[in-house]
Amino acid sequence: MEGARRLQGQSIGLFNEGIGLLLFRWSALRTAVENEWGGRESRVKADQLVTDVLSWFTQSKDPLYIDDLEDILDQGMLSLNVEVEDGSVEEVAEKLMVMHEEFLDENFSSFENLRKANLEQAARPPHTPQIVNGDEDDTDEDDDDETMSVDDNSSNKNREIPRTDSNSNSVNEPRPNVSSEADDGWVVVSNKRNKGRKN
Repeated sequence: MEGARRLQGQSIGLFNEGIGLLLFRWSALRTAVENEWGGRESRVKADQLVTDVLSWFTQSKDPLYIDDLEDILDQGMLSLNVEVEDGSVEEVAEKLMVMHEEFLDENFSSFENLRKANLEQAARPPHTPQIVNGDEDDTDEDDDDETMSVDDNSSNKNREIPRTDSNSNSVNEPRPNVSSEADDGWVVVSNKRNKGRKN
């Protein structure tokens, strides 16, 4: 049974690094930290999410179900005042589960790929966002509406993140172009799977 297999020794440290690499490639989390949507402690809250995910994988006595991991990711994002409704929580949870399985099999290929991509991204010059007149007519990026977890369209005052009805005014400042789909090479594609998720 899978519940009997556990990460051991050095694998735990590497897996922790892998969780951090994967989560900080998630545009929803990265954007929330960069814009301090969770307040001045946003980075600390994001680091706590990494710790919570590692703890769940390594210390849980119960079998590991992806729905429980999705709940941890949801709660971590809510601590940053972000309600993610674009399906990316499920995608990130799935990637974490796959990486954990690979680590149990002593296969570190996806981790190595994440590490390599992170080093390449760090070596690139920073992406300069385009802001057109502060809030209007960002028409050169029309194809982003359906495919990105962070909407590039500056005319959309209630960005895709945070996508809330009740908390949409909790972040009052307009946000610049925060997409990094081209920068990180890992695109979270919006989908409609989130309509009836199990709890």
